[in-house]
Amino acid sequence: MQKQRIVPRHLQLAIRNDEELNKLLGDVIISQGGVVPFINPELLPSKSNKGKKDGASQEV
Repeated sequence: MQKQRIVPRHLQLAIRNDEELNKLLGDVIISQGGVVPFINPELLPSKSNKGKKDGASQEV
């Protein structure tokens, strides 16, 4: 049987994705936990131009 390991990153992601745990441990800093991944939706490519092949017609 292979050993399983829970690293601080796993704890950080589990706590920050759970509403009640995040409220309980909101001001706790987990060493080596990193940050929860987030990309602002405005920075992602728009899906309305998916069918268009002309890149010059994008709105700003």
